[in-house]
Amino acid sequence: MGLINSSWFQPHFLLLTGIPGLESVQIWISIPLCVMYLTAILGNCTILLVIKTTSSLHEPQYIFLSMLAATDLGLSLSTLPTVLNVFLLNHREIEFHFCLTQMFFIHIFSCMESAILLAMAFDRFVAIRNPLHYTMVLTPARIIQMGLTAVVRSVMLMVPLPILLKRLPFCKDFILSHCYCYHPDVMKLACGPVRVNMIYGLSLVICSFGIDSVFIFISYILILKTVLGIASKSGQLKTLNTCVSHIFTVFIFYVPLIVLALIHRFGKFTSPVLHVTMANLFLFLTPVLNPLVYSLKARQIRSAVHKIFNGRRNLFK
Repeated sequence: MGLINSSWFQPHFLLLTGIPGLESVQIWISIPLCVMYLTAILGNCTILLVIKTTSSLHEPQYIFLSMLAATDLGLSLSTLPTVLNVFLLNHREIEFHFCLTQMFFIHIFSCMESAILLAMAFDRFVAIRNPLHYTMVLTPARIIQMGLTAVVRSVMLMVPLPILLKRLPFCKDFILSHCYCYHPDVMKLACGPVRVNMIYGLSLVICSFGIDSVFIFISYILILKTVLGIASKSGQLKTLNTCVSHIFTVFIFYVPLIVLALIHRFGKFTSPVLHVTMANLFLFLTPVLNPLVYSLKARQIRSAVHKIFNGRRNLFK
């Protein structure tokens, strides 16, 4: 362990952390984690396949859902190697540059997910507020522009993160708090001046997650105002029901994200187990639950899934 006690330099390896105090049963914890990864990957691939092969689902609402599924898939695949290495193989070492690469993609896909949730909120706003002009506002070209904007914004905002970390010297114990690389966690290990990193990190959060969440909130205020203008109670409930899946998705994405950010800010007052729990919730909740929620709530997706799998089953008879 001479590497850990060395003076200032850039480390070759960092050490990931599983669940403190439960190292002896991590192999058993890997079983539900594998099930969750399998659920996330199969669920999101199914959503993408169903929307691609069903012409009736080539509408703005479902195109945005396919973008969300692709982002969730990317987020799951970004973390899968290290999470399974730690829990299944008890292999905690991660090469420094691989760590920065993983961190880069985790933050890119998180930022993209936030942007897509905002686009989906706008979709619900237009569909409820001005349904007659829905397809005129959300044209295929405009949807593509929104998707590309989400990707370009995420990449441009996240590119400086590994560059700013790479310039720093490291002299502390190279032990991360999670089973994957997360920017505030890696930054804590640096011995050099991290003021620029902290300011940029805060600016990044405000310019992406902060602005997105504010506009999502405003969208739902306007949606609620429109819904309250509907005369019948049944009409109000039917309209709000079209937003339930999206509201749930926003909730399960932003709540763990906010709690995780607060934990890293005030980490010395919290339990290490809470660190790990919220970090894993942030990673697993949305990729696992989104396909399930939308499959259960959207009748068109359920029927399309049944049609595709029944058709494939008949081919093998």
